[in-house]
Amino acid sequence: MPSVKPLKKLRLQGFNNLTKTLSFNIYDICYARTPAHREAYIAYIDEAYNAERLTEILENVAQIIGANLLNVARQDYDPQGASVTMLISEDPIETAAFADDGEEAPGPLHVTKTKKDSVVGHLDKSHITVHTYPESHPDNGISTFRADIDVSTCGRISPLKALNYLLHTFESDIVTIDYRVRGFTRDVSGKKFYIDHKINSIQNFIAKETRHRYQMIDVNVYQENIFHTKMLLKDFKLDTYLFGTVADTLTEDEQRTVEKRLTREMLEIFYGRRIKKGA
Repeated sequence: MPSVKPLKKLRLQGFNNLTKTLSFNIYDICYARTPAHREAYIAYIDEAYNAERLTEILENVAQIIGANLLNVARQDYDPQGASVTMLISEDPIETAAFADDGEEAPGPLHVTKTKKDSVVGHLDKSHITVHTYPESHPDNGISTFRADIDVSTCGRISPLKALNYLLHTFESDIVTIDYRVRGFTRDVSGKKFYIDHKINSIQNFIAKETRHRYQMIDVNVYQENIFHTKMLLKDFKLDTYLFGTVADTLTEDEQRTVEKRLTREMLEIFYGRRIKKGA
């Protein structure tokens, strides 16, 4: 995987004021044949990604990027869905669990818990949030789980290090990723820098095995330090998209109908627009 290096000889004047934000829309799609199956799917998702589980995931994210937790707020909603918001601070670089020399490098797929040191600074623009949205179509059996995740940091800690872990944890059918660097920081001579590392695509930070599993497209605005990547799972096996039933219990006509519904749902989400029936 390409290594993305920080800008050479960039010595900062004081604190790094750049804000780096990594945002995800993560989707899981399935077909739930009956109303009972649809209710069971929503219940399953609500349990698998409740506030407690999401808190554990975000704690791992904080460890990966080398941040300390200052505050955690979490909530399970009725009838479904959950949210977690964490305020984080920057660790001393030498004590961070996954810290390196400041390089914006691809992060790990997994995380092992380690004991963290005490909080050393309060950065009010550094936070991690997740919100979930389970839902199902009342007529055609399509059920969708969406998770919105934001990892926003300032200072030397970087949200990009959490990218592989989050992709691996949710194992989703469709992922939309946005990365943006805001503000500016100054070097010791007073010169302003609007980004402190080299990047031409979010794909540079995604593990090779993950890239091979997805169809991906980029929309980047380099002069504004805005990077956007969409991911659609390549492999389609009907049984992996059925909840509460298996393909063998469906007639051939039903299988074709379900495949069309699932494919249409995924393409509409991936391209962000409605697709006419029969198209």
